[in-house]
Amino acid sequence: MALVALASAKGSPGVTTTGLAFTFAWAARTVLAECDPAGGSVLAGYLQGQVDAGRGLMPLAVADLRHSGANDRLESEFWAQLVDLAPPNRQRLLLPGLTDPAQSGTLAPLWNRFAGFFAQLEFSDPGYDVLVDCGRLAAPATPWPLLWAADAVLLVVRPTLPSVSAAVPTLGAIRAQLSERTASLSSLGLLLVGEGPYSASEVSGQLGAPVVASLPDDRKTADVLSTGGDVRLARPLLRAAANAESRVRALIADHRQQVPRRAVRREVAAGHAHPF
Repeated sequence: MALVALASAKGSPGVTTTGLAFTFAWAARTVLAECDPAGGSVLAGYLQGQVDAGRGLMPLAVADLRHSGANDRLESEFWAQLVDLAPPNRQRLLLPGLTDPAQSGTLAPLWNRFAGFFAQLEFSDPGYDVLVDCGRLAAPATPWPLLWAADAVLLVVRPTLPSVSAAVPTLGAIRAQLSERTASLSSLGLLLVGEGPYSASEVSGQLGAPVVASLPDDRKTADVLSTGGDVRLARPLLRAAANAESRVRALIADHRQQVPRRAVRREVAAGHAHPF
């Protein structure tokens, strides 16, 4: 079990669609946490407004602030705020994001605490992977503590010139943050989405980061994940997402060799992210 952060540079490379594809396709129990400061999109998109918009990240934050950081309260409120995407087994869960981006400032002092809590969910019974949709990384609202704590930081990129160009400064910012806070870049990887003129090796060479996996341009499935419908695991996007799990876990295993998991978890929970 692990904490995986998904993010993008400018543009629309499909971070939320990728997060949903992983959530439905991965073998492990999974929570998709919408932590994009610009707001969540699954409630109005894939779920088509059929779930109470009063559940999610903001109510969790309010409850935690009211109870002065009580761990038992955060845990009970967390499970109450989740939506079962494939009921009734609670294997594919969603923590809905903000409905109003103006509320993102309220979350700034809580990202460290949420990062530590998400990281500990692998030790719950049963344990869960947490996929964190961080959206587009844009200062000053970027939830950096979530990336510091992550076992894998995957920047979603399209193999096109505009997307690769936009990724250059974003990767620079990520590298600076990870170097300062975890003394390692071993969690960082690229996730290619869709088609373009550049191969995975060309994108990796240009950006100086490994391509962990590639997802096809499966418009039919992407539309379902964006606007609702039947999720079919046999479709190309979901098959590729399932195949990507082993490669993401390989990145995680390598990262944990360099940055011990328990040390990171303990420091983040205390409001720090340096493993030593």
